[in-house]
Amino acid sequence: MDKNFYITTPIYYPSAKPHMGHAYSSIIADFFARFKKIDGFSVFFLTGTDEHGLKIQRAAEQRNLDPLELCDQISQTFKDLSKTLNLTNTDFIRTTEERHKKSVKYLWKELKKNDDIYLSKYSGWYSVSDEAFYNENEIENVDGKKIATSSKSSVEWVDEESYFFRLSKWQKPLLEYYKNNPNFIQPESRKNEVISFVESGLKDLSVSRKSFSWGIKVPDDENHVIYVWLDALTNYISALNYPDIKNQLFKRYWPASIHLIGKDILRFHAIYWPAFLLAAKIKLPEKVYGHGWILSGEEKMSKSKGNILDPLEIIKIYGLDPLRYYLIKEVSFGNDGNISQNKLEDCINSDLANNYGNLCQRVVSFAVKNLKSKIPKKIKFEDEDIKILDNYKNNINKIRSKIDENDINFYIDFIINSLFAANKYFNDQEPWKKKEDTVRLNTIVYTTLEIIRKISFMLYPIIPGTSLKALKIFDINENEINFSSIEKHDNLKPESKINSIDILFRKIEKFDD
Repeated sequence: MDKNFYITTPIYYPSAKPHMGHAYSSIIADFFARFKKIDGFSVFFLTGTDEHGLKIQRAAEQRNLDPLELCDQISQTFKDLSKTLNLTNTDFIRTTEERHKKSVKYLWKELKKNDDIYLSKYSGWYSVSDEAFYNENEIENVDGKKIATSSKSSVEWVDEESYFFRLSKWQKPLLEYYKNNPNFIQPESRKNEVISFVESGLKDLSVSRKSFSWGIKVPDDENHVIYVWLDALTNYISALNYPDIKNQLFKRYWPASIHLIGKDILRFHAIYWPAFLLAAKIKLPEKVYGHGWILSGEEKMSKSKGNILDPLEIIKIYGLDPLRYYLIKEVSFGNDGNISQNKLEDCINSDLANNYGNLCQRVVSFAVKNLKSKIPKKIKFEDEDIKILDNYKNNINKIRSKIDENDINFYIDFIINSLFAANKYFNDQEPWKKKEDTVRLNTIVYTTLEIIRKISFMLYPIIPGTSLKALKIFDINENEINFSSIEKHDNLKPESKINSIDILFRKIEKFDD
């Protein structure tokens, strides 16, 4: 069986510039994509921008711009962010592209042909910011204004003709699917929320609007535009050239391995999207994972609150890889997390500069000085050498399993513990006292260099730029990184050159107040 892996980020709404929440989703997706790639999978990694809807139309009007002109500008900032974050995305989808419009219109026709779409009238509370409709019990009054309880976004009353999707028809099939596919919604707490919501009863879903024009026109009724979620969610298959389901992209990568999203859009991905797919007789994605928010203080970041954290500013000050490392390590995956300058600097100093960077520097410097810059030839492993090297071989399948379970915390903890063990091993073995015992000195250095190679391979999905700098020690390039080789101990070629490298991370001076 082919080893294929298809991961998606949310498609981002280009009504404002990117913030840390966007960066977090993208970096986490890139972590999984890189890991799977070095583990021998053919990876398709999709990100992009969701460019239709009333919010975009109003933002364009405020700036005296054509909506597409606004989308072109802001979508480019997200494309630029992908490069800045060193993402390995295969594709970048825009919902204003013709390939996407073609897919959406075809899906609409399929749903209508199957009698899952009908024309009626909608009356209810609508949030422009969330592009979502809310029930009366999901609304509260705050300072005389109606807001959605979950998102705190303002809502307005909408009363207009609309096409509806027969969501209520799919209540029992969805509950049955959740039961038969317990890993479909992750983490577990999110799954319980979704099941509770569906069990409380599903109402048919408004899937078109007449009150604005910026969107994909409904086939055979151009007075309506297709409402954003039926439009936006289709990006996951339009990027694979749906409706041409016999094409190689669709055949190879659908169903998606994982839709990685923020928890605030879980309902749309775990209820609406699978219902659309069931109605269209298309396979469902294997997993929807709703991660937590990156908070500013105790609140979710939002433009309206003015508490946006700019990832570009942090990258400018500290560098990209420290930010990637911090977000992957310090934000417990699935939970909310804060950006803390103090914790970020601690990560740089302790984990990256001391434990990883310093290990690479001191071992290489010792080898350059004492082994003529060459991988030692005459070695003889003893029990303590085999024990520390075998730790990787003994855990490699567990690591793969944990990654499939999206347990990033296990992965990063394994690396940190391995770094501590490597530093302790080198200190305890004291190769500088073994200059009279050439074989033992050679073995200690070889073992530690091999550990550096293994750890650098494991760090590649997290801090790719820095791990590649470290791997210059061995003249290993990106295409040679292979996760399966971590369990082997004979990868370093005897008498091959050991290269000196620059300092990987500079410690940050911290001063007490």
